Amino acid sequence: MRFMATYDLMETMRNTNQWLGATAQAMASYPAAGMTANPMTEWMAAWGQVTERTFARMITKPDWNIPNVVGEDVRDHIVEVETCVEKPFGDLIHFQVTDRPAKPRRVLLVAPMSGHYATLLRSTVISLLPDCEVYITDWHNARDIPVSAGKFDVEDYTLYLTDFMRHLGPDTHVIAVCQPVPLALAATAYLAEQDPDAQPRSLTLIGGPVDPDAAATDVTDFGARVTMGQLEELAIQRVGFKYAGVGRMVYPGLLQLASFVSMNGERHKEAFTNQIQRVSNGEASDHDAHNRFYDEYLSVMDMTAEFYLSTVERIFKNRDIARNDFVVDGHKVDIGAITTVAVKTVEGGHDDISAPGQCIAALDLLTGLPDSKKASYLEPDAGHYGIFAGKSWRNNIRPLVLEFIDANSAAPKKTKAKTKAKTKA
Repeated sequence: MRFMATYDLMETMRNTNQWLGATAQAMASYPAAGMTANPMTEWMAAWGQVTERTFARMITKPDWNIPNVVGEDVRDHIVEVETCVEKPFGDLIHFQVTDRPAKPRRVLLVAPMSGHYATLLRSTVISLLPDCEVYITDWHNARDIPVSAGKFDVEDYTLYLTDFMRHLGPDTHVIAVCQPVPLALAATAYLAEQDPDAQPRSLTLIGGPVDPDAAATDVTDFGARVTMGQLEELAIQRVGFKYAGVGRMVYPGLLQLASFVSMNGERHKEAFTNQIQRVSNGEASDHDAHNRFYDEYLSVMDMTAEFYLSTVERIFKNRDIARNDFVVDGHKVDIGAITTVAVKTVEGGHDDISAPGQCIAALDLLTGLPDSKKASYLEPDAGHYGIFAGKSWRNNIRPLVLEFIDANSAAPKKTKAKTKAKTKA
């Protein structure tokens, strides 16, 4: 499956289904079709509309669509997306609230690179904007990056995070969500050893696999069963001729989407059947609940093969972070070197991707950090998505995170070096 023809075959199938949907909708929408009272005609048009939209979304990066923010002056302030640091595999972007004084809380959201775009955290960004200056890592789709840009694996990801933290400065509070949690922890430890003055004030880790063996899930079981050779043979392909990254080895977004859908196949089937019926009855709208969810869920991106394979091998199989044996650019990172950055973990009681226990394991690795700077929280009824978006995040977790940020916003006290007294011979 590593050959270019396989990648292009999957894209051809997607493109064909998109065309079939558009054709069915167009044919069933002719005025002549309305001359007969046949409900199948309306159903065919509805099927075509839903199908065309579904398969078109799979290769489209969603817009941020951040609404205006109401300021303390009771005016609507427009939010502009500006690029602060531009790199081949991802940018650091800032959500600039125009005509509003800068907020004292500076937050860096580390978005996951696990199949979806950074826009997956749109609701998280919206919830933080009224109270914070929000920055986020905007990772690029590997299919659009030329082979000449080189490789990108977990070490490169970690170094990207250190560069972003250096750019923002020490008055930053980092919030890592899901997949990047162990790498954000490693990046902070790397700075603690290499550039202590660039460390953030606090680090909030939300639902990430610091120690995958702490609590088994379907994700960890799969990683344990499959060998790296099997995984490379089954999951890795070359980008086809349609995109700028032609020839790059990737884990295709369409293949990832197939695995996402298969985990809850019956649920998705029922959701689309109901949506077709609603469109047929004239009850659906362009931004209804179904479209809002699936416009984001279906938009997938390719990951570089080296990033995907190194994540499975080093984070899940070898447990480099959990064993405090992670190496970045030839340097062995010591998590215990973090001594001033406050760290808080957040887990969901119903999280079936990063189960409770996997994230809080980070606190045991922080041997050099006093207990007063460690915190943890378990949201009992929240699933994986709920701990960073939705009601659980808005009502319970977000206030606690902001409180944690405020409690650790002061610069750490620097200890003066002791001078040795000279002794007389």
